[in-house]
Amino acid sequence: MTKKILMVLTSHDELGNTGQKTGFWVEEFAAPYYAFIDAGVEVTLATPKGGQAPIDPTSTLEDFQTSATERYDGDDVAQEKIATTVQLASLLESKSESDFDGVFYPGGHGPLWDLTDNTDSITLIESFLKAGKAVATVCHASAALLNVKQASGDFAIKGKAVTGFTNSEEEAVQLTEVVPFLLEDELIKRGGEYQKAEDWHAFAVQDGLIITGQNPASSALAAEKLLAHLSV
Repeated sequence: MTKKILMVLTSHDELGNTGQKTGFWVEEFAAPYYAFIDAGVEVTLATPKGGQAPIDPTSTLEDFQTSATERYDGDDVAQEKIATTVQLASLLESKSESDFDGVFYPGGHGPLWDLTDNTDSITLIESFLKAGKAVATVCHASAALLNVKQASGDFAIKGKAVTGFTNSEEEAVQLTEVVPFLLEDELIKRGGEYQKAEDWHAFAVQDGLIITGQNPASSALAAEKLLAHLSV
């Protein structure tokens, strides 16, 4: 039986009030996406708005290219998938989220704005956890976990080992005053047992059904943990 993974990306493309663009970070999509399809997994892409998922233009700069991003640049099929994502609400309406074995959220700054409080995303994650299915996030996409709750009413990450983009990494990219909140602080406020490695080093942690990666360099590692959990 072919395993199926849902990847949920941001639809948000405005970097606060800077006039600059944001979106998802290419490496954080490409590295997991190719890990999944190379393992024979069927991948579906979804966003809050559906259609084109915005790419953070900074992530396309030469300094941030990897073998996975270069593969994406030459992959018409993957680019078409990014241009025609499924609307998240439609998955919930059709109950088709139950078709998937796990979900992966790539980061980029966009998720801070449109996936933190998104009721469709929160409902999706809660349904996955309730069904015993793994939820993986990387970098800023760990924000999608902030308002997810357990049946008890407690936050899902309470007492769980989690990670995400660090305060010092945010400071290094000079966006501390631009972002709506600092992810490290908010994960801790929700009761998460926040963990991190040195800035820009690959680090991912799994605690039960929740898998989180710290930064772009951690995206492949988070994907590997999800694949291992699914025993692909």
